[in-house]
Amino acid sequence: MQYEVTATRRRPKTFDELAGQEFVSATLTSSLESGRIAHAYLFSGPRGCGKTSAARILARSLNCEKGPTAKPCGVCGSCQEIGRGASMDVIEIDGASNTSVNDVRQIKDEVLFPPNSTRYKVYIIDEVHMLSNSAFNALLKTIEEPPPYIVFIFATTEIHKVPATIKSRCQQFAFRLIPIETIAEILKKICMEMDIEVEDEALFWIARESTGSLRDAYTLFDQVVSFSDGRISASVIKEKLGLVGVDSLNALSIACVENDIAKAFGVIHERLEAGVSIEQFTIDLAGFYHSLLLIKAGITKESLLQNSLERFPEKVLETLNGSQIERALELLLELYRNIRYSLSPRFELESVVSKLCMLDKWVSPLELRATIAQVRSALTASTSVQAPTQQKAASSAVEENSLSAGFKRYIANRSPQQEQTIHPDVERVVRVFRGTIVE
Repeated sequence: MQYEVTATRRRPKTFDELAGQEFVSATLTSSLESGRIAHAYLFSGPRGCGKTSAARILARSLNCEKGPTAKPCGVCGSCQEIGRGASMDVIEIDGASNTSVNDVRQIKDEVLFPPNSTRYKVYIIDEVHMLSNSAFNALLKTIEEPPPYIVFIFATTEIHKVPATIKSRCQQFAFRLIPIETIAEILKKICMEMDIEVEDEALFWIARESTGSLRDAYTLFDQVVSFSDGRISASVIKEKLGLVGVDSLNALSIACVENDIAKAFGVIHERLEAGVSIEQFTIDLAGFYHSLLLIKAGITKESLLQNSLERFPEKVLETLNGSQIERALELLLELYRNIRYSLSPRFELESVVSKLCMLDKWVSPLELRATIAQVRSALTASTSVQAPTQQKAASSAVEENSLSAGFKRYIANRSPQQEQTIHPDVERVVRVFRGTIVE
């Protein structure tokens, strides 16, 4: 038999097979079972989430010999013709190629004739937002009061470009991105059917890269299967597709918290020599630190972390705080913006990684402000307990209230108890002033 891509072979034929769109399936099923069939439907949502498939299922449900029914049989002549795309009463139109008023005028002339051999004549117009304003206006009257045997199904990825006059005449259904867990589960079933060994990490990577589009997941899955030789593993995907890999990201982040610039540069050199682009390296590294930030916020869901919680190094999480991880993300996002215009993108990457190696010493402005506030509070307290002789020795009000003079008094007169209870950040600031202002 001729090879058939997974996206075509696995196209859903019933509403029960429509993955990740439970609301749409339940609503259309209820409408068919109750006989409340609208004359126009508007399906909107991201690419590859099932809009065209749902339109074909609805057309099959309306024209099945046992219907209208929510569960078309799939074996009658009408179901078979619609499945092959050979039905004369189910007309699929590409909105991007038929944008003019003349194309709409042809539809207006055709709707006057009843269907040839089925119950309904169904028009499926894909990418309907590409129609011109004149074409939309010409279609208004036909959509509002079509013959009883006509059903329009519009599909679009850009609902905001569809005029409100069209929306108001249609039942609208918003398709959502398919969850990563659902995509991974579907791919796992396919692997079992094809007798292919697969690692969960590899399936999770394919599902994550599809960004909620099942068609994109099928396309990437076919590509991975073609070079995996019966076993899909994360290491093979990393090698063949030029990816950084979570192991390399872990090694780089650990080297950064250990302040080992040579080791960090070694990881960069290894991955770039393996064919990873600097842009991809930056994207993966930014995603890694974004996941660390989510973990710091208490999020453990794998679909958000883009990996299992166990794959992230504890040493990095223990060493860096939330503000330091945010600083790392700022550096990486700025790096990605600068790469396009950089004299040497690799130098830019290495410069940012060297800054990441000193990240554990970075203090955010908010933390510094809080530390200064604590120091001022400590200085105020130390001034209030000074001996009367020390207060008389002050010759100038400006000198008494100055920060340097306050540090001198505080450092000279603090008690052993203050030595033990002082906050470490305050102590660090005190040590700086000790070296600069104390004689």
